[in-house]
Amino acid sequence: MHKSHSIKQNDRSDVLPNFRNLGVTLRILLIGTGLALLQAILLAGAWRDVPQRMLEIAALLTPILLASLVLLWAAQPWLRRLAYKRGALAVTASVLVLTLAVYFISTGLNHSPGSEYRFFDAMRYGVISIIECGILLLYFRLRSRSLSRALHDARLQALRARIRPHFLFNSINAVLGILRTQPKQAEAALEDMADLFRTAMTGEDDLVPLQQEIKLCRQYLALEQMRLGDRLRTNWQVQGVRDDALIPPLLLQPLLENAVYHGIEPLPQGGCVDIVVRCNGDELHLNVKNPCTANSEERHSGNRVALGNIRERLDLLFDVEARYQVERGKDYYCVEIVMPYVKEKPA
Repeated sequence: MHKSHSIKQNDRSDVLPNFRNLGVTLRILLIGTGLALLQAILLAGAWRDVPQRMLEIAALLTPILLASLVLLWAAQPWLRRLAYKRGALAVTASVLVLTLAVYFISTGLNHSPGSEYRFFDAMRYGVISIIECGILLLYFRLRSRSLSRALHDARLQALRARIRPHFLFNSINAVLGILRTQPKQAEAALEDMADLFRTAMTGEDDLVPLQQEIKLCRQYLALEQMRLGDRLRTNWQVQGVRDDALIPPLLLQPLLENAVYHGIEPLPQGGCVDIVVRCNGDELHLNVKNPCTANSEERHSGNRVALGNIRERLDLLFDVEARYQVERGKDYYCVEIVMPYVKEKPA
């Protein structure tokens, strides 16, 4: 039996960053370089001395920074099991040891005169590494707290935006229309509606099995097809995706709802919604394409609400490792989401 999962970094009030996340790595590099530049400016006697000071700092900083990132990447499974204070202490101690090791190797401490001054320099660089490490940990701590509140707000906004009143009313009317002539189909439609709204209004996990999301989307499209009849056609293409794939809940359904409401419904002849779900290496691609009228620019402005919610959730869960792209043609509208291929761990 598949289970939902939570991967957010905000289950606790304070948590170490995920050092295997590309966005975290880029932020460490950028902030570390910025602090090095600030240090070069403070040590320089004039602006013309800044480049020279920066080169001197970079000669020592670069191997320390790269070695620290490699070490923290390798230690991530162990660090995530520690309490925040112990984890922060372990990270700081690791960076301090690496700083001293790189300094001793680069200066040849045991083979150079004036060792007392080199010991002083080693202590100075050690203190600087502790300060910079503390600044980085404080930044990620504040960011984690900020995103924790944003994630809660985003989830509420997503639920309000996705389950629109018009969908509920239209679905009820469609069921009432076939209640006497096709009671079994009406009963099945009511069960699909109950599943859809139960999933939308409950659950606190950030990741659910992809097959569960696809099943929910098929139930939703079946309800809309009952309302629109032959005007709504769908073409599913699921390629190379295993049953253990996980995605954020209600990520695909709002795209289909927009495709039906903004694309198929305004067309007298209707059209076909193409849904492509495929795996490409370590990435999962979700693509929804629908026909639209040539003058539907105003109707498509409603897509911004769903896309805004999706973008915010992807940013919170995957940072820069996820992205989405919107392509608007003369007679079609296409949305593609690319996210890391997260697998369900065996029980």
